[in-house]
Amino acid sequence: QVQLVESGGGLVQAGGSLRLSCAASGSIFSIGAMGWYRQAPGKQRERVAVINSGGSTNYADSVKGRFTISRDNAKNTMYLQMNSLKPEDTAVYYCNAEINRAVGVTIKYWGQGTQVTVSS
Repeated sequence: QVQLVESGGGLVQAGGSLRLSCAASGSIFSIGAMGWYRQAPGKQRERVAVINSGGSTNYADSVKGRFTISRDNAKNTMYLQMNSLKPEDTAVYYCNAEINRAVGVTIKYWGQGTQVTVSS
């Protein structure tokens, strides 16, 4: 079994910062691409940022220049540093990872989500 556990969410004022973490544990051979997604009330889940196993990144236009995604492959952990937060960043943030359980066996997993609330 594999688990993704997010942490680091909370309540912050506009202009503030938060750092989210996503730790993968369990039967893991290796991890491919990882990403952060978010879902605000009444809206569809959207991709925020992704990072591949080599460290290449891609960001949604709405967070470019404010958010930074990174990963520590030795710890099977991904991070999202969020600066200059805005009220519109308020959402439940989910991590996603392509977990290679064995050679040729890749399964995508989701974390349980962590709430980020930005007050104006």
